[in-house]
Amino acid sequence: MSEMIMILNGPNLNLLGGRQPEVYGSDTLESIETACRTHGKALGLDVDFHQSNSEGRLVDLIQQARTSCAGLIINAGAYSHTSIAILDALLAVDVPVIEVHLSNIYQRDEFRHHSYISKAALGIICGLGAHGYELALDALARKLGTTKGST
Repeated sequence: MSEMIMILNGPNLNLLGGRQPEVYGSDTLESIETACRTHGKALGLDVDFHQSNSEGRLVDLIQQARTSCAGLIINAGAYSHTSIAILDALLAVDVPVIEVHLSNIYQRDEFRHHSYISKAALGIICGLGAHGYELALDALARKLGTTKGST
């Protein structure tokens, strides 16, 4: 039986592929979802993939993960730098959390250097584009003991 991993994406990530490709790359959110499902399956993980522009919807999904998922990957977008509500929800979930950012937040605006949600994260992957999601899946597979030949 596979472990379920929830992958959450915050505001404006639905515009990937066309929005600032010099910052976020040319991958679409749909191509990232496909890659995550494929990679997750190879690791013995099922993937529940979501995107919302609404902070409240993201909090609802995080709370849902509390009883339905073994781990959570989150790219909260701009909410990473502003949302105590998302942090509080992540702290209440009691599953391992990996924070992902497509861009290197430390090479960007000063206000992006701080992430509230990092306090709840087992680890943070930033600056590696869409590949960061697959690395996050690798990390959770290793943490959960489901790794099937992953490095």
